[in-house]
Amino acid sequence: MATPHIDAPRQAFAPSVLLPGDPARAAYIAERFLERPERVCAVRNMWGFTGLYRGGAVSVMGSGMGIPSALIYATELIDHYGVRRLLRIGTCGGVANGLELGDLVLALGACTDSAVNRTRFGGCDFAATASFALVEPLVTTARARGLALRVGTVFSTDLFYAADPAALARMQSMGVLGVEMEAAGLYGLAAHRGVEAAALLTVSDHLLDGRAMSPAQRESGLDDMIELALEGVCREPTS
Repeated sequence: MATPHIDAPRQAFAPSVLLPGDPARAAYIAERFLERPERVCAVRNMWGFTGLYRGGAVSVMGSGMGIPSALIYATELIDHYGVRRLLRIGTCGGVANGLELGDLVLALGACTDSAVNRTRFGGCDFAATASFALVEPLVTTARARGLALRVGTVFSTDLFYAADPAALARMQSMGVLGVEMEAAGLYGLAAHRGVEAAALLTVSDHLLDGRAMSPAQRESGLDDMIELALEGVCREPTS
């Protein structure tokens, strides 16, 4: 049954879904990494695909930019399509010293300037954390593949063009690894709905020194992250 934002039949999505923000990245993942991919939705050109990875069904769905957009798609996937495992994959701006362009970050927790979790949690702070059932296989798989993976806290912001010049210094002093725009909201939704969620990110630019990937690198130069994400969602935790 279609929703206001996803025009797919009820069984169109696998229980595990990758959520890149960019629908072009969703198409790239489906065409490059999945067997027999089928496009299952296209409302507003926000494409979703389902295919096979190592014989198991997996889906990938564009989610747009920012917490409000991502939560529209994540909520409909959970409530109307029975999705139980959501892995945001995307880019972040590096904050911590030592992060290089292309490094991988797994968001164990997400600070935010958004009010969405306070609204959901009766005005109180909510500890927005990833699901261990997703974190564990991602970390285990990264170690097995020899990938450097930084695990820690990110900052999910509502403002792409930040207005507070002191914000980066505060983040760095508190050990924040990078800045992105969706993880905190996704973690709050997942906790509320009783599903699994995590965010795996590639450092696309460094906010302290201005280094940045090109647009072409952002679209298709993130294969290590994508392969790790697919291995992680298709692998059961060992404990």
